[in-house]
Amino acid sequence: MGQTWFKYGVCILAVLLVVSACKDSSKQKEAMPAQDQKWWKEAIVYQIYPRSFKDSDGDGVGDLQGIIQKLDYVQSLGVTAVWLNPIYTSPNADNGYDVSDYRNIMEEFGTMEDFDQMMDGMHQRGIKLVMDIVVNHSSNEHEWFKQSRSSRDNPYRDYYHWWPAEKGNPPYRYSLFDAKGDAWQYDSLTNAYYLHYFAKQQPDLNWSNPKVRQEVYDIMKFWADKGVDGFRLDAFQFAAKDTTYPKFPDGFEKDFIQYYAMQDGLHEYLKEMNQAVFSKYDVMSVSEGAGRNFEDAHELVDQDRNELNMAYAFEGVDIPKYKGYDLATMKEVFTKWDQEFAHDGWLSIFLANHDQARMVSRWGNDSEAYRDVSAKLLNTFLLSMRGTPYCYYGDELGMTNIDFDSISQYQDIAAINGYQKALDEGEDMELFMELLNFSSRDNGRTPMQWDATKNAGFSEGDPWLPVNENYMELNVEKENSNENSVLNHFRKMTILRKENPVLVYGDYQLVVPEHPTVYAYTRTLGDEKMLVLLNFSEEDTTFDLNLDGNPSTVVINNYTDLDITDKTVRLLPYQAVILKMD
Repeated sequence: MGQTWFKYGVCILAVLLVVSACKDSSKQKEAMPAQDQKWWKEAIVYQIYPRSFKDSDGDGVGDLQGIIQKLDYVQSLGVTAVWLNPIYTSPNADNGYDVSDYRNIMEEFGTMEDFDQMMDGMHQRGIKLVMDIVVNHSSNEHEWFKQSRSSRDNPYRDYYHWWPAEKGNPPYRYSLFDAKGDAWQYDSLTNAYYLHYFAKQQPDLNWSNPKVRQEVYDIMKFWADKGVDGFRLDAFQFAAKDTTYPKFPDGFEKDFIQYYAMQDGLHEYLKEMNQAVFSKYDVMSVSEGAGRNFEDAHELVDQDRNELNMAYAFEGVDIPKYKGYDLATMKEVFTKWDQEFAHDGWLSIFLANHDQARMVSRWGNDSEAYRDVSAKLLNTFLLSMRGTPYCYYGDELGMTNIDFDSISQYQDIAAINGYQKALDEGEDMELFMELLNFSSRDNGRTPMQWDATKNAGFSEGDPWLPVNENYMELNVEKENSNENSVLNHFRKMTILRKENPVLVYGDYQLVVPEHPTVYAYTRTLGDEKMLVLLNFSEEDTTFDLNLDGNPSTVVINNYTDLDITDKTVRLLPYQAVILKMD
């Protein structure tokens, strides 16, 4: 069955390649300087959360052999790179974001031989591999930390941030994951506190120590020498700290980015990292977070800075709140970020990842009536914007939030500790659970839905996190055989993007910003121009085509029909259309 649906998918791709209006790519590329063309700008990144992708051995946890089994599927999507969430040895307090050995593979996921086989399989299919590097903090079970806490005069003591108890309580710092919200954890072994911006099992590394920095560069070179094509630096905007620990104003945690991000020393660390690692390999580099403002972001990624390749900013993805969001704000935020980086620097474009709830449940409409069309609309947006798109596993299917009604069902440490904190502080727990059900990170971590068999074909055993109940209707096998599915629309969009440099490098211009339900913009490169129309609404709506140029070709459409005249387009609910303009 697997071979049958894969061959069918390849056939679909072949037909689309023939019929797509994607014939002017070389002409378009002539419109830009050759030095501006980079593989990581043209990449389409597919994020795999390995714990939830495919389980090969029946223990309920996804693994590397599971990914290997599905590499033909990944290739069929048309993506060109995979960002893999952490697979290093870890006690799993935060699902791998607490690393105890950076040069080994978590036993649940497999072996280093499995990793090599997986990476070779990706490279054979023309897919690059981007690794998550978690070095703002380590696990408290890392040998460095074990040594650091063993005595105050241990050589590893300064690998972490310590505050002697005899100095009194350390200045308050906010922890994002701690149930008490306090980022200082007392350790009786040496009568001192250690700093952890996240969970207490994730002590922060002391980047002001050059030995720590060299350790990290050596780790990165280890993976680059193996053939890894890029690095995503987790929470790295927080790595530099003011170790005099000044008192922060009351309530600072409500805007903690202003106090935690981009502190003195961070740029020096990144320049040093670039010199030691990035400049020696043809690797992509991106840091989670883009600082406090545009100036911070530019200093991270402008070409003459010699730091990182691209920014990964959260202002856009943070827009949706419970009960909806304002489309005007979405237009404003994505437009201002594009305009700011129109001439220097480069952006990441994303609507979901492992730290977010499902894309279609947050940005679209996950009701049965509109789930598919709104998922197609969102993928059209992602793959038609300037910047490197990051597509999260399952969003190519339109996977939705899961419905939990008890805290006992959650696995995420942020949800569990957040619940305890809310309980301790006397919050309205009914409201808390309602909000958590919508926004929890576990929504985006449910197992991949491969088919209609037991556990959606993810595992023969009990999955580490429940499979969404809608898997019988929403799965790869079913969507693969439907030419009009969300999955095959995603494939059409990746082909369109790869064959039309205008969608990668072209200028972006917002059109009719005041339209209440339509997000419209043009992409222009040389003589090529495309108009993107996205109806973020359950209602039919009209859009006036009083623009420079006339639509000549419907390049892609998430419906089978389009009501269009010379001057007006009538869009159905959540209709997404790209028009080639004369």
